[in-house]
Amino acid sequence: MITTKFKLDERTISYIIRFLIGVKVPEEVYDSVGYTSDKNQYTHFSVIISPSLFFHEKIYGTPSNLPILPLKQIEGVPLLYGKPDSVWLGQTLVIYADIIASAFFMLSRYEELVRPSVRDAHGRFPGKESIAYRNGFISRPIVDEYGILLRRWLREAGMDVPEPPHVIKRIYLTHDLDMPFFCQSIRNVIREAFLGVGLVKALRIMTGDSKSDPFYTFPWLDKQAKSLQLIVGSNRCKSILFVRAGGKTHHDKPHYKLQSEAIQQLLTDCISNGTLIGLHSSYEAGKKPDLISDELNNLEQAIIKPVKSNRHHYLSSREPKDMDALEKAGITDDFTMGYADVSGFRLGTSRAVRRIDPISGSYSGLTLHPLTIMDCSLADKKYMNMSFEEAQTYCLELIQRVKESHGELVLLWHNNMVTDSPELTRTVPWLRKLYANLIESLIVNA
Repeated sequence: MITTKFKLDERTISYIIRFLIGVKVPEEVYDSVGYTSDKNQYTHFSVIISPSLFFHEKIYGTPSNLPILPLKQIEGVPLLYGKPDSVWLGQTLVIYADIIASAFFMLSRYEELVRPSVRDAHGRFPGKESIAYRNGFISRPIVDEYGILLRRWLREAGMDVPEPPHVIKRIYLTHDLDMPFFCQSIRNVIREAFLGVGLVKALRIMTGDSKSDPFYTFPWLDKQAKSLQLIVGSNRCKSILFVRAGGKTHHDKPHYKLQSEAIQQLLTDCISNGTLIGLHSSYEAGKKPDLISDELNNLEQAIIKPVKSNRHHYLSSREPKDMDALEKAGITDDFTMGYADVSGFRLGTSRAVRRIDPISGSYSGLTLHPLTIMDCSLADKKYMNMSFEEAQTYCLELIQRVKESHGELVLLWHNNMVTDSPELTRTVPWLRKLYANLIESLIVNA
């Protein structure tokens, strides 16, 4: 709950209007959309979005301001605020569906702000608790759908507003370096001796070339990326490896060392192959965001390159305000915004969007790249618990939604989840096949 008086930042409203329009148009088109209940102002605009009470200072930031269920719909699109009515007043089209407040709700993580007690064992807001999941639209980028409506309303009002092409604008093939190796320590050997690999084989893996380790799947992942880049171009398809550079908690294990020979060789190879390196801020830093700066510095010193991208370990960006630490550290792009327990559109959009702070009501220079699909979200029994066929169907549906919205597709597949010996490593056997199939589909259809 917000304890200080909230004041709506008009620049944020302007940004949301531009984000919803989503295509490049003359300035007068952006300016033709008004967000006001002052009827004396109506004649200044071609389209008016009539405000609901969402931003009213007496209820903003309180649970009583959450959307009223069941949700209304506007032309088949779930509407969080306002009512699905419109009227022509002279030459002005007045829309009572408050798509501005509805978009703000999704983009700012407002729900997480006003429901602070709703958290999982890791302190994260669960996707299955979200308005989007509980109302059946987690697989739809409804903010992008509001944009379709707004563009059409503008055309009805005489504006020349095109639709964006049905093409995926950018593809990010991302990988989190949680477990670089399957068996690279005495502790790993002891574990595997008891779990079925056997002492001799575990010792052979530990003492052998790190590139022969079952989790060393980076050449295969790079081959997938290169095959897609060959078709869509390396500017449109980028590969990012997010690397941990700190964290002392149990959930940050294994604590690999950036200066070790094996990790240094891995990072050098990835950079040589054109893979970008991002910070995988630790589980501990998720609880203590001030640690992010030190971790970023550790990573930059290890690769002798600036790092501007981040993804939180365990996707543990716990509170909206915690993102202040990313900006303070100098991070410009964050790739955390997906739910661990369900894949879909956490922010209601498939497009890169500026971070909107629900406390101040302002937007910042930090760009959020919504995470579309994470491998373990699909397969984990405590998450979506899908079969291969169910997961592939669902993934292709999400990818199609991204394509229709001219959005970004962000995939997260862990190197240890695509081993070619899943029976040895006890990992889900079909995640490697699914990833290859999705890449092939993108090659054919992207």
